[in-house]
Amino acid sequence: MVNWKEIEEKWQTKWRESKIFETDPDSSKPKYYLTVAYPYPNSPQHIGHGRTYTLTDVHARYMRMQGYNVLFPMAWHFTGTPVIAMVERLKKGDEELLDTFLNIYKIPRENLSRLETPIDMARYFAEEIKNGMQRIGFSIDWRREFTTVDAYYSKFIEWQFEKLRQRGYITQGSHPVGWCPNCGNPVGQHDTVGDVEPEIEEFTVIKFKCAEDILPTATLRPETVFGVTNIWLNPDSTYVKASVDGESWVVSEAAVEKLKFLERTVEVKEKFPGMKLIGKKATNPVNNMEIPILPADFVDPNDATGVVMSVPAHAPYDLIALDEILNLSKSELEKRGIWPIDKKSLEPIPVIELPGYGVVPARHVVSKLKITRQSDPILKKATQEVYSQEFRNGRMLGNTGAYAGLPVEKAKGIVKEDLISEGKATVIHELIEPVECRCGGEVVVKIFKNQWFIDYGNKSWKKMAHEALDKMEIIPRELRQEYEYVIDWLKAKACARKAGIGTKLPWESDWIIEALSDSTIYMAYYTVCRKLKELKPSLESLGLEFWDYVFLGEGDIQSVASSTGISVKDLEELREEFKYFYPLDCRHSGRDLIPNHLTFMIFNHVGIFPSSLWPRGIAVNGSVLMEGQKMSKSLNNIIPLISAIERYGADPLRLSLMITAEPIKDADFSEDIAKTMCENLEKYYSKAIEILKTTSGYVGEFSEIDRWMLSRLQWHIKEATEAMAELKVRKAIHAIFYNLNQDLDWYMRRVEPQKKDESRRRVIDGLLRRVLNVQVRMLAPFTPHICEELWEAMGGEGSVSFAEWPKVDEKLIRLDVEEMESTVKLVLADLENIVKATSMKPSHIIFYVATGWKWKVYLKALTLASKDSLDVGSLIKECFKDDELKTKVKEIPAFARDVAEDVKKMPEETLKLRLSIGAVNEFKLLQDAAGFLGREFQCEVTVYDEADPWIRDPKNRAERAKPYKPAIYVE
Repeated sequence: MVNWKEIEEKWQTKWRESKIFETDPDSSKPKYYLTVAYPYPNSPQHIGHGRTYTLTDVHARYMRMQGYNVLFPMAWHFTGTPVIAMVERLKKGDEELLDTFLNIYKIPRENLSRLETPIDMARYFAEEIKNGMQRIGFSIDWRREFTTVDAYYSKFIEWQFEKLRQRGYITQGSHPVGWCPNCGNPVGQHDTVGDVEPEIEEFTVIKFKCAEDILPTATLRPETVFGVTNIWLNPDSTYVKASVDGESWVVSEAAVEKLKFLERTVEVKEKFPGMKLIGKKATNPVNNMEIPILPADFVDPNDATGVVMSVPAHAPYDLIALDEILNLSKSELEKRGIWPIDKKSLEPIPVIELPGYGVVPARHVVSKLKITRQSDPILKKATQEVYSQEFRNGRMLGNTGAYAGLPVEKAKGIVKEDLISEGKATVIHELIEPVECRCGGEVVVKIFKNQWFIDYGNKSWKKMAHEALDKMEIIPRELRQEYEYVIDWLKAKACARKAGIGTKLPWESDWIIEALSDSTIYMAYYTVCRKLKELKPSLESLGLEFWDYVFLGEGDIQSVASSTGISVKDLEELREEFKYFYPLDCRHSGRDLIPNHLTFMIFNHVGIFPSSLWPRGIAVNGSVLMEGQKMSKSLNNIIPLISAIERYGADPLRLSLMITAEPIKDADFSEDIAKTMCENLEKYYSKAIEILKTTSGYVGEFSEIDRWMLSRLQWHIKEATEAMAELKVRKAIHAIFYNLNQDLDWYMRRVEPQKKDESRRRVIDGLLRRVLNVQVRMLAPFTPHICEELWEAMGGEGSVSFAEWPKVDEKLIRLDVEEMESTVKLVLADLENIVKATSMKPSHIIFYVATGWKWKVYLKALTLASKDSLDVGSLIKECFKDDELKTKVKEIPAFARDVAEDVKKMPEETLKLRLSIGAVNEFKLLQDAAGFLGREFQCEVTVYDEADPWIRDPKNRAERAKPYKPAIYVE
């Protein structure tokens, strides 16, 4: 049984005391600088967070072993409002929060008094998170630790914002923002429950008429208005007639306040149930067609205006809803207030031609996916497919008037502009998905006046962001288009608020810079904060001139020294440290931050720094599920990281977080997986210690099976190294731990009988130690504690954390030896099948290997196949050109047929390999393996060449022997 805690404490103490992860510039080594999103400390880290940070640490450790001088720092993101909201809830005795703190986060009740101010709460959780990071073994340079409310950091942020403003990227104006009415502030991702970014979309509101009133339908597809068959209202919801900017609108009651936040003048005149309008008629403004108003329970009064236009030809939801209505009985239609109903008028009206999708694209997709009811979750997928395909490949049909023939991508904007200019439409802004503020309030969209914005919609800035992205390494590669998409659609984003924790806007101090805006280039600050802590310059001295010199190399150093009181030597060191580590080589984060933080990082770097200092790469990963479910307090399946370390051990937990999926996928964690990893590592450790106790580093003459093991080792090194280049950690672990162990088990099984010979035993022991040395080094980034312990036990030099990552020795790759060993494996499998099928206990196993003439035929077949000209006739003809084979005129035809059939099924790589190997001495191969096979079956083993005159063949099995397929007789 491994004492994980003892091993972890031993090596964490050694790392801390030796300061091996404290990284300074070293001109003798190439640098590698990577960071991970600093945590927002308003709760402990749980194992979901642990995946992102563990992946970063694995990456850092791997790059150190590749010979790089690796910088991996950490800081704390105090900025924003979430922690303020939590403190308020705690002061009010919020039962849900108290339950979370006491029973999920396991905070001792007596410690709650330490959480009564926002800064104190943030510091408390930062200490807890730091403790967890240290206990799981993250190789962080803690000298560079800071918080986003530190005074020096605030001066750095002031410089950042002044640079952005100077370059025209910060503007003031009125824009839509996510807004919490309770807090009275714009909100971003860090302010919301579940860290959801309030994504705002501009909807076109098309004005259908119902008598003298307007039914405003909000849509993202104004070009489909020509295909509207009806209007949907929720009959059980409350609607209002209201004056909206002087027009009489009918909207859901829930829409009234949202319209006011959008700077609309709204005066409610009358309230009534939606049922009141069901069965009445509305008029389509583009063609004056009269259409019915139908009931729909699926209409959410909280979405936009609560009034929905129905386009069944191009909207799967509408199509299924209409199908359900049209299948109702007369009595059901009467109950819903829509009898009589003109079914013909409700037939889908196609207005877009989409090749490959039939006349009615929605019907085509719904049929393909076999959707028959509104509750089918696949309807969302169907909608996405129709919308995206029509947008990219659709063209407007002739019934769309002036827009006929236009691509949908172009028509969408033109139709919208025309409707607005003609007074038939307007726009509103709405959240794509509902969002809840951490205070408990519902987030809405508000037109905020005189707000400060970072103008991510700036076209020239977007162009530079794309240029930077084009040069970056994106891991996983397939996510590159997500960044491209975000860069394209990003618009101006509110960057300041009136309340919260953070740095004040330098030119207007009653504004505070918000959380996602002060966390975009802080990677640069890590490079200088260590020395700033040592120098302790006055705050007032750290003006723009100082930062311009350190980060941009601008200004006169003597002048900067004079204004800051920092010596020229120290200024040069600050500048050189930044230049040594920058640009950032890799930024790690969760995939959910692509739409905001990670793309903001690209923008802000290209907006401030020269192209030589733009980031070089980003790596992201998915979330962690708990036994297939999203982690949630309501499901009581959140495990704090420290609790998981105590329960499973740091190394088993690290391995569990990396093994279940590659980074792009969500990892599925479970207690069973963690226990299995713990058991596997304990077995591995015990076996490794046993090898180290009984082996030495002796190197002698290798046998074929030794060469096989060394060859297989090279493949595992190669596979793991290639996987790590793309951070495919699951694949790397399988190569290092499972696949290599599998080959090692086979090797030890094969050589066990040979250990009776002292000289062979010494060679085998030396080879086992050699393999273990390689495996421990490759496993070290994933399970550093146990690998340090084994490295020490084998007498490794220094720390395994800085040992060289193994390199492939091409000279040791022996494909021929591997192919021959596969014959032994196949023979073993055949024997096991025979024993199982006959239920016999063998007393004697006899092998008959193919004789020389059969090998000649076999190699001729391989040669013909390599030229793509193998058939039985040509093979026989080729054989009879050989004098020896002419004497086998009776045997050749039947054997040639067998061989040709086998070779035709053979993979091309195997064919090439066997052709290059030529004839194999299978007699020697099996003779060498006889001891192993005899031990496996506890019986005598004999090997014959089928042409041996002294052969014993009671059942005439010998003639069945083929190359790579010896015949077998079991007694």
